[in-house]
Amino acid sequence: MVVRFLLGFLSVLVVCVLCNPGPLEDVVVDRNFIPKVCPREVKMGDQVRYHYNGTFKDGKQFDSRAERQFSFVSAPPGKAIPPDATLVFDVVLLDIWNKDDQVQTTTVYKPKDCKRTVQKSDFIRYHYNGTLLDGTPFDSSHSKLHTYDTYVGDGWLIKGMDEGLIGMCVGERRNIIIPPFLAYGEKGYGTEIPPQASLMFDVLLVDLHNTKDDVTIENQVIPDLCKRKSVTGDYIRYHYNGTLLDGTFFDSSYSRNNTYNTYIGMGYVIPGMDKALQGVCIGEKRRIIMPPHMAYGESGAGESIPGSAVLVFDIHVIDFHNPTDVVEIVSSFKPKECNETTRANDLIKYHYNCSMLDGTHLFSSNDYENPQVVVLGANKVIDGLDAGLQGMCVGERRVVIVPPHLGHGEKGARGVPGSAVLRFEVELVDFEEGVPDGYLFVWLTDLPENLFEEMDLNKDGEVPLEEFTTFIKGLVAEGKGRLKPGQDADHIIEDMFGNQDRNKDGRIVPEELKLKSAEDAERARHEEL
Repeated sequence: MVVRFLLGFLSVLVVCVLCNPGPLEDVVVDRNFIPKVCPREVKMGDQVRYHYNGTFKDGKQFDSRAERQFSFVSAPPGKAIPPDATLVFDVVLLDIWNKDDQVQTTTVYKPKDCKRTVQKSDFIRYHYNGTLLDGTPFDSSHSKLHTYDTYVGDGWLIKGMDEGLIGMCVGERRNIIIPPFLAYGEKGYGTEIPPQASLMFDVLLVDLHNTKDDVTIENQVIPDLCKRKSVTGDYIRYHYNGTLLDGTFFDSSYSRNNTYNTYIGMGYVIPGMDKALQGVCIGEKRRIIMPPHMAYGESGAGESIPGSAVLVFDIHVIDFHNPTDVVEIVSSFKPKECNETTRANDLIKYHYNCSMLDGTHLFSSNDYENPQVVVLGANKVIDGLDAGLQGMCVGERRVVIVPPHLGHGEKGARGVPGSAVLRFEVELVDFEEGVPDGYLFVWLTDLPENLFEEMDLNKDGEVPLEEFTTFIKGLVAEGKGRLKPGQDADHIIEDMFGNQDRNKDGRIVPEELKLKSAEDAERARHEEL
């Protein structure tokens, strides 16, 4: 009998029991093809699956079977095979296994950084290509364009796969060979997996987590100076890069050139991020690894985040504040002699540098030739800076931290992002005392007993604008009075004159002259009545 092997993983010795028994040398084996990789050859007691074509020496076919599955050929003589016939079998070996076989795993690639491996009860996501032992494909997750997602070790998989996945790292590639009794056994599966078939899987582990997992923090970089850590109710601005556990990118705030802004601990973001942003410092960087039950769960989000995906966020905290925050003022230098300080209505001159809390420069008075000039309390600067500039001595330097609700608010301003906390470094150069709200001029000495007579310089019983101007400017020059600072003196005096010229005839007479303090008192009496 002659046996030819056309293709096989193993060398098979076939004994023909239809012929007269003879010495083993009577059997001729001609191995026509041997795979380059042949980890094992058939031995006695193995189970095999093979195709064969049976012919006589003259080439006439007597039998051909698509598939046979047994450990040895045994068939009764038939009419098709005469006595003493020499038989030729062309055999292709498809599969081989033994009852003592175990799952075989071969690591094709393993990442250097492997902090965690698959354990029983983990939930994993993996890609695979499934073939029979002869290379015939039967299934692939790649063709379905999504991973296979399942629990490990809880009976959701065939026993061999449950065993072969244990110990894998995310990003690892494995070849797993499973004998039939640890796969689909005697029944096979559908039309693609025949009975008693060994299965071979090329597996790429994409993701793993356990339902008991919590958010984990890695690669934490905390600034040297951390005066305060975030708490529930704070409003935070941060940048992030978001990837899946295997490094697949899904989103980034940097790509939009805008921070992500939100309240924390109040359900405005996914639970894992709500928790991970607690206790951060301004300027802190950290990596957040978030299991799916604290992220987007089994449903995922959009096309970029699949169901049951572990998420990785690399975040950088830009700033945070609380709606109850007030202006923070720290004096970095204060002159020893500080008798007079700024207050509302004063005209001040100051230098400043403005930046965000992460150090990003925004504005500076040094970009201009002269210091900034402003009247305090006149709504000329944001409320927080206005408060920070009051109570200063000339020459004093301060750092003023302004929360957004006392700055430019949620909308921001040109060059200032929405909800940004601002940091001002200010230095008071000079200031002029102001006058109370609603006043254009205040007396610094006692009033004359007869104000109109003092004002009527030529003693003709009336005071025109020119005479009124000369009188007021004289009081200012002598230090007896002070005009409202920050405006043109002539314009202020014209307004004062207009207030006294009741009938608008271009002159003031004694009956028209009335001090604002007296007018306010009279108005108050009328309001009380």
